[in-house]
Amino acid sequence: MDRIPPATKALLLACGLIFLLQTQLGEIAFLHFMLWPAGDYALGMHEGRMITAGFLPWQLLSYGFLHGNFAHIAFNALALFMFGSAIEQVWGARRYLYYVLFCIVGAGLIQLAVATWSVSSGGQPYPTVGISGGVFGVLLAYGMMFPERRVMLLFPPIPMKARTLVIGYGLMELVLGVSGTASGIAHFAHLGGMLFGFGLIQYWRGRWPFTPRRPE
Repeated sequence: MDRIPPATKALLLACGLIFLLQTQLGEIAFLHFMLWPAGDYALGMHEGRMITAGFLPWQLLSYGFLHGNFAHIAFNALALFMFGSAIEQVWGARRYLYYVLFCIVGAGLIQLAVATWSVSSGGQPYPTVGISGGVFGVLLAYGMMFPERRVMLLFPPIPMKARTLVIGYGLMELVLGVSGTASGIAHFAHLGGMLFGFGLIQYWRGRWPFTPRRPE
């Protein structure tokens, strides 16, 4: 991992080590670090006691470092490696890490609102995990920084411009989220990561919807 920039390496190691802990300690040990809808929920009995969970403020960040299965973490890790490394080399470790964490929290806020609304409408409470909100923010940044650079999809293996990839993923997540297709995937969290990422980049650039910065 010597060629991986430091912040990207730290994110990959954190996700990998926590995933190993998940496999050893089990899901119950991390219930209060997953992102839950607002409220308190009884989840059932475990070892003679009732297990409950609900939203806690730190979950807006901690949920991003938990993953549901190996395929989940493998996809996110590959995306961070492929796209995040290039962004960090331009921005530097500190700004890049701040950006990813900002996108994770932003995605968490959107998912919190959507999941809480779902429960209030009669749906079942469910936790959200994964750094995907940060990953989609990274994809958005890559598309804005390198719009003409060609990338290769894995499934199917089709080359396309980075800008096309980002627009395509954004539209797909919007359609899937609104239609309710592919349930179990936090589509609005993915969109939230892209939305908050776009806002932060535009703020740094001093562009719409923010007031242009005066030259120093």
